[in-house]
Amino acid sequence: MSNYDLNSRVIDLTLGELLDAIEEKVKAILPGSLQKQPQDKNFVYGLKGLAKLLGCSKTTAARLKASGDYDEAITQVGALLIIDADKVLEIAKEKQNKPKLYHPIF
Repeated sequence: MSNYDLNSRVIDLTLGELLDAIEEKVKAILPGSLQKQPQDKNFVYGLKGLAKLLGCSKTTAARLKASGDYDEAITQVGALLIIDADKVLEIAKEKQNKPKLYHPIF
């Protein structure tokens, strides 16, 4: 707040002056945080959302959740499932590229 008197009343400031003062104070308190824009994350909710994302039934989605393979992408709060869609697709891609073990029967 370089050009503002700290003893001036808020009612005496114009809207522009008030916004400038607030912006300067926020920048001083949180340096660098205003320049970094967080990456937008895509979330789906519930087994229905997971099933739609993976193109499978709700039963299969429940089975995949119970397997534990997607635990790092799924957060459960009570009955609510919050699923990081990008992480689920990344895990599914890794699982798809993983070679399957084949044990021939003699």
